Amino acid sequence: MILAVAAVGILGGGALVAVGMTRDGGGGAGGGLPLSGVFGGSSAPDPSPTPTGPSPEELRKIERAKQVKQLDAALKKYAGTVPEFSVAVLDRKTGETYTYRGSESYETASIVKVQVLACLLLDAQGDDRALTASEKERAGRMIRASDNDATTSLFTQLGGAGAVSRCNKKLGLKQTKVNQSWGLTKTTVSDQVKLLNQLVNAKGPLSEASREYAKSLMSTVNADQDWGVPAAAGDGENFTVKNGWLSRSTEGGRWIINTVGRVTGGKTDVSIAVLSHNNADMTGGIAVVEKAAKMTRQYLKY
Repeated sequence: MILAVAAVGILGGGALVAVGMTRDGGGGAGGGLPLSGVFGGSSAPDPSPTPTGPSPEELRKIERAKQVKQLDAALKKYAGTVPEFSVAVLDRKTGETYTYRGSESYETASIVKVQVLACLLLDAQGDDRALTASEKERAGRMIRASDNDATTSLFTQLGGAGAVSRCNKKLGLKQTKVNQSWGLTKTTVSDQVKLLNQLVNAKGPLSEASREYAKSLMSTVNADQDWGVPAAAGDGENFTVKNGWLSRSTEGGRWIINTVGRVTGGKTDVSIAVLSHNNADMTGGIAVVEKAAKMTRQYLKY
């Protein structure tokens, strides 16, 4: 009998252990026995998330910041060796704009003729008409040959400084002050790349026909006008350009040299503006603006 009771006790204990192994391992109301992970029902820990690293957008921002820092340093160093200049680049592929001394004001000289053209086209659009033969002839001379008489005629027809100033509001030019002596209009590189963008922006105020017409003129300038922005274009790429140059008596006969335009082809679609003054001569000024334009491409890699 003693042996029988012992056997029952052993078996009963085994049954108790078995029950304990099937309960929750915590000390809750069920009173189950705490068990090690080997026997319990808990699962293995969740694995740590796999690091994903920076997104493509974040990597682009990092790379862009690096490019801008390097270009700032390079232009600052170059600026220490030549007369004053400013430069801006608007990249239509990325939507990014770079400026060096972007808010500095310069007299336009003949680059104001791009504004006059844009205002002429907007004026015709407002009247729901095409340009007349006379307007096209003068506009062609104004842009392709940088003809001053043609510019004065169109500027006057539009209504002079007041009318062009009102037109500039439509174009979003907030840092441009139009002068009745149109070549002495003051502007910034920031405003100039905005203007260039309006000449190709399908959502802007200029119609498709107006944009195409402006492009046709600025891409077929006379050979002696082919300098400045085109220096930044690579083989097989296209460009538009309008240059300005003026010897200023108020600066001891030293030269204003400006260039604005676009470079397109393949992955490249940028508007570029370089403005400068106090150049000793026209040739030296051209070298300055072309060097600055090419440096933006070297560092921004567009």
